[in-house]
Formats: sequence, structure tokens, C-alpha cells
Amino acid sequence: MKCLIALALGCLAAPALAQAPAGLRDTRLPSPQEIATIAKEAYLYGYPLVTMDQTRAVMTNVATPNETRAPLNQLVNQQKFFGASFHDVTAPNADTLYSNAWIDLSEEPMVFAHPDMGDRYFLFPFLDAYTNVFAVPGTRTTGHAAETYLLTGPGWHGTVPKGMKQLRAPTNLVWLIGRLEAKGTPEDDKAVHALQENLELLPLSAWGAATYKSPRNRPDSGIDMKTSVRDQVNRLGAEQFFDRLARLLALYPPPKADAPMLAKLARIGIVPGEHFSTSRMNAARIEALRTAPAAALEEMQTQLADRPEQNGWAVDLHTGTYGTDYLQRATVALVGLGANKPEDAVYPLATTDASGQPLTGGTRYVIHFPKGELPPAKAFWSITLYDEKMFFVSNALDRHSVGSRDALKINADGSLDVYVQADAPSHEKRANWLPAPSAAFTLMMRIYWPRTEPPSVLDGSWKPPPVTLAPAQRIGRAPHRHRR
Repeated sequence: MKCLIALALGCLAAPALAQAPAGLRDTRLPSPQEIATIAKEAYLYGYPLVTMDQTRAVMTNVATPNETRAPLNQLVNQQKFFGASFHDVTAPNADTLYSNAWIDLSEEPMVFAHPDMGDRYFLFPFLDAYTNVFAVPGTRTTGHAAETYLLTGPGWHGTVPKGMKQLRAPTNLVWLIGRLEAKGTPEDDKAVHALQENLELLPLSAWGAATYKSPRNRPDSGIDMKTSVRDQVNRLGAEQFFDRLARLLALYPPPKADAPMLAKLARIGIVPGEHFSTSRMNAARIEALRTAPAAALEEMQTQLADRPEQNGWAVDLHTGTYGTDYLQRATVALVGLGANKPEDAVYPLATTDASGQPLTGGTRYVIHFPKGELPPAKAFWSITLYDEKMFFVSNALDRHSVGSRDALKINADGSLDVYVQADAPSHEKRANWLPAPSAAFTLMMRIYWPRTEPPSVLDGSWKPPPVTLAPAQRIGRAPHRHRR
């Protein structure tokens, strides 16, 4: 925990910092062209790690837990769906109530326990510092019975107490992003809250003690609590970004498979635990280095635009675990930090209509599901609307998604229409209305616990229906824009 606090303050905790692995140092400076290439790769590699760290800094910078934030090693239980003002993470959902925790395992293991969840769909994915999901207790994997887990860091080799299941984390920083299905009604919220109140997270040394009181945190006034985390990270200059990355690589050593990338980083002076400096570079090399953030962010946007599409929806089945696919890992962190494995959730994304035109509130749209062709989810599905920065959009209904948890109106032939538009539709269509802003927007479908048997989104035998223009209801047309 001391290491994490020191990092947030911008200083080094020397005992926790590892030395650069042998063979990573290369005293020869690459050419400016090489530096530009390596620096872009380094930025892509480090983007999820730096984003996770900044998210942790913001979401734990409170004295005691509130509805959205909590100090390290303490649970925060969301009591109602987030609104348009919530910018802590990109692409939040409006289908589940979160039970989150940022966990530091550097001092000792933590115990996490949940009660019997009844027939409530839930999942508790645990992510390492590099955004990989390494464990996911939940309805799909472990069933509904009560469980107690011992969460241990990579260097712990003690004895697991009887009655606990060990979850070995690859890094000492862990993000628990628990999700409990919620319908948004007062009665259902009350039932979810009762389950949340019986969740436990405490140090192993306190397990079984008669009383345990989580320590009060001292917030850091130097942390920006207003600007979105993504904007804070994206505004970092190359030198700031790489210096922070070097310190984080020492705090959270990457897996052995990353050795070739670490060797590349060392060539431009990014060495775990060492201050990053451009003092040995001339002006041309420094200028080349500073192109990395813009070049990398552009490549992420290209990756988004080039994903395989199904009826205009980008369906990405490579989330949650990434191996050495650093571009994919960074791209997912950019638009949806904390994404699940596809076995737990698939997230089709649409930025254009069926004709390839950008989605905009100047046009009315309909998404038509023929009879028997709703999203094939064992748990539930939804369609959520975001602005271009992947945040909720303020609207009079405070409605950000529609889906299987809603009382949608089915057509006489058994089909379903979802209406996406800025102005309210006629009364008989209002139950199926997803309010849009006047500006451009993005749609994200969520299919929780997708079916494996056909039709399935996992094998492509089910495809999301296209977003089409509502018949004779065009209210304006935005000029054509190239997709990002």
C-alpha cells in the first residue's frame, strides 16, 4: 500500500523497485525514425497500465467509501445506476449494479466472500494491473452458492486456510469489478443491496476476528478528481508517460512473455524502476519521441474502425485476456476499461447506420429484431447509448439503455423494434425508445453470458441486426464523416 501511495504522490519507494533485467540495457541510441517507432509501441504497451494506475488513483482518493469510490482494499457498492456525470471509467453499463474494489496485495493476501446469490445473475471478475481478467467467480463459472476466496499476490507462498479457494493474482494491484444484474426498480434495487451488504473484503490477518474496521484514508488534494481519467492519461506528454510507465513496470513486473518488448523499451531509456530522461537525446530524437502519444492514439482509432463488422456492428471477441496483443489491449482500455472475457459478455459496437453514415441525433433510427432473433444471452442483453467519448448522455428520461430487463413492447408478429432518436416517438413506441443526443453517438450492445450453441454471437451464427433509418422520419442529415 505504501508503494501505491508513493506512486500517486509521484515519488519512488526504492525497496519495491526492481532492477532492470540483465541484457536489457543498450547504450546505443536508435535513430530518430527508430525512436518514433519504438516509442509508439511503448505507448501502446503501457497505455492500459498507466490508465489502470490513474483510475486507481482517482477511484481510491476518498476518506471512506461512497457510492462510486472507496479507499484501497475496501468495497464500494453502487446503489443505483450511474448518470451522465459519471466519468471515472469509459463505457459504464446501465444493466448491473457494481461492487468494486481496488486491491493492494503487496503487504498480505485479502479475503473476498460472497453470500448465496439465489437466482441473481452475477460475476466477480478480477483484473491484474495490465487489464487481464485472471479469475471470474460468478453464475457461469461457480454457480450461486456462497464462496470464500483468498486473493494472493505473485510472491505469496503461504498456506491457504481451510474453506477458502485461492485466486493467485499476477500483480499486486488488482481491480475487482463485480456486477450484479439489476432491473432498476426500487424493489429489485433493495434485493441487490441486501446481497451487496453481505459481501466481505478484508485482510487475511483480520479474517475471523471479532471486529475489523477498515482504516480511514487520507485523500490527496493533488489528484485531479474532475477531469475524466482517459483525458488525464491522453494529455500526458511522452516524457511524463514513459517516466510513469518505468515506475509502474517495477511495481508490477510484467509476465515473461513481455521480455522482447521490455528490451525494446530499454533501447529508448524506459527501464523498470529508473527515471526516464531524454538528456542523452538530441533535438531530433526528442521530437521523434514526442510523436508517440498522437501516433499511438491514432493507431487505436484505426484498430477500432478496422474491426470485423456484422451488419454495421463491430463484434470483438478478443477482450479480457490479451497475451502479447498490445494494440488490442490498449484499444479496449481506450473505449471500455475493464472489459470481460467473451464467455461472460460480448460487446457489439455501432458508430454508423446500415448505410455507413455516422450515427447522429439529427436522424431517427430503428433496430429491428425478427421474431425469435433477440440477442442470444443466457443471462440478459441490452443496448446502451454513449456520446463520442463513450460516456452516458443526459436526457429527460435518465435512460441510457434498453434491453431484456425492461418492459419492452413486442410487435404483433413477435418481433421487436428499438427506436433510437433525439425526439420522443409516439406514445405506443415510447417504451422501446433509447433517447439520443443531437450530436453524434455510439451504440453498444451487451450480451451477458452468450449462448454457445447456435445461434450464437461467439461463432457468428447470430449477428446483430443493422441500425436503419426509421421510415419517412428523417429529421435532418449530418454531413458525411469518415469513420474513426
